[in-house]
Amino acid sequence: MTDAPAHVHEFDWPDRVVIGTVGPPGARTFYLQARAGAQIVSVALEKEQSALLAQKIDEILDQLRTLEGNRFSVPTSTPVELVDNDPLEAVQEQFRTGTIGIGWDPTTAQVIIDAHPLPADDDAPEEDSLDGIAEAESEMLRVKMPVGTARAFTQRTREIVDAGRPLCTLCGYPIDPDGHTCTLPEI
Repeated sequence: MTDAPAHVHEFDWPDRVVIGTVGPPGARTFYLQARAGAQIVSVALEKEQSALLAQKIDEILDQLRTLEGNRFSVPTSTPVELVDNDPLEAVQEQFRTGTIGIGWDPTTAQVIIDAHPLPADDDAPEEDSLDGIAEAESEMLRVKMPVGTARAFTQRTREIVDAGRPLCTLCGYPIDPDGHTCTLPEI
């Protein structure tokens, strides 16, 4: 296994960083997309990863607001000029995300997202699996975003996650566009 990824798609001051989807509700694929100039990288995520990412970034920003001696101005809501409701740009999946790391860089006042690919096929023999892990870890996506952009990112992400299929008020399961058979728990 390699110690560090061979290729890091790094965005220190991206022009745009968003979560977006491709496909209809119930069959959507979620993407974390970053752009700086002509460079665009899109990595696939699960819906739950997207929601948790937004939640954790909001927690970091909220902690910074209450941290005594914090010299950074952290907005409580999305600055209007940073609202981004545009669709994803041309999506070419770089990899499917396995683990995500989140951090804070106090020298630049930026939230950091590190997205690492899923390991290779888990059903492969052990020695092939180790090679697969090294190969999968040969790249990663690192995005750094200022606090205002981070707030805009979390707001958009929550809206995207919530825009899926409506939930049944009786059973709590998603209602498909072609109907829903409610399965209530037995009493």
